[in-house]
Amino acid sequence: MIFDHRTYTFHAGQLGKFLKLYEPEALHIQISHLGNLVGYFTSDIGPLNQAIHIWSYTSMQEREERRERLWADPRWLEFAEIVYPMIVAQENKILKPANFSPIR
Repeated sequence: MIFDHRTYTFHAGQLGKFLKLYEPEALHIQISHLGNLVGYFTSDIGPLNQAIHIWSYTSMQEREERRERLWADPRWLEFAEIVYPMIVAQENKILKPANFSPIR
């Protein structure tokens, strides 16, 4: 199992706008292609204006195949065009559970 941990940092004042658009317009698109959403979070202490989401996959190959399908979907491309100007930075991490992790 691997976890894709993504952090998007938004321009001040844009995170709320993004979340209002994302849930009704894009969440279902991502779930249909990416599969298992582990969690979706916003920052409250520390760096602000961030949306963090974590997706799980059985392998890097599964992740790559699912992300290819997402980026081939015209609905996702249209949504991305709308929200990209709201984003300042993106950070991506692939997390692998330690042998003793309760989530494996």
